[in-house]
Amino acid sequence: MCNLYKMSKSQDEVAHFFDAIAQDLSVGPAGNAPEMVYPGYPGMVLTDGKLGQMTWGFPLQRKGAKGQPLKPKPVNNARSDKLSSPFWSASFRERRCLIPVSAFAEAEGPRGGKTRTWLSLPDCDLMAMAGLWRDTAEWGAAYTMVITEPNEQVRSVHDRMPVILPPDAWQQWLHGTPQEAFQLCRPYAGAMQIDRTDEPWAGRR
Repeated sequence: MCNLYKMSKSQDEVAHFFDAIAQDLSVGPAGNAPEMVYPGYPGMVLTDGKLGQMTWGFPLQRKGAKGQPLKPKPVNNARSDKLSSPFWSASFRERRCLIPVSAFAEAEGPRGGKTRTWLSLPDCDLMAMAGLWRDTAEWGAAYTMVITEPNEQVRSVHDRMPVILPPDAWQQWLHGTPQEAFQLCRPYAGAMQIDRTDEPWAGRR
């Protein structure tokens, strides 16, 4: 499950990467430091040739032990084998998007001592993840990242990975039929760069 990723590029650089129209966004790296994107926080998303800002995670309503409403939980990953479920199906049919990512993290290590392992593409500062989006009453427009089985390299870190789309698959994901889009929900075929760190997983947000 991807619960943390980096975006180290400005909105103009991301717009150039996608050959898209950059919107007036209030997101982007602070100075030269890579910005961490967490569930429930804003991130950049490409839809219909335009780069916009949405909240990462579809809101899931929750109730406490006494039936009292709790703060919604952001569901930030959509498993490819669950895309036909009621929670995801309408967005998968009608509202697919691309998520620009510099690197994504997975947790490794013992309970209470997990650290961040970063995964990225060699010699590439950006990659496009498959995503879904919808409007919500709680947070406005929200997006989620589609995940699938890991490739051989990622399997040593985690049993799932985001769907990474090469440029020649972008239009098929955005505008293809659900059947054509589902064909892209497979492990990334290229090489991955894996950087294990001593950064605590549960770092400050």
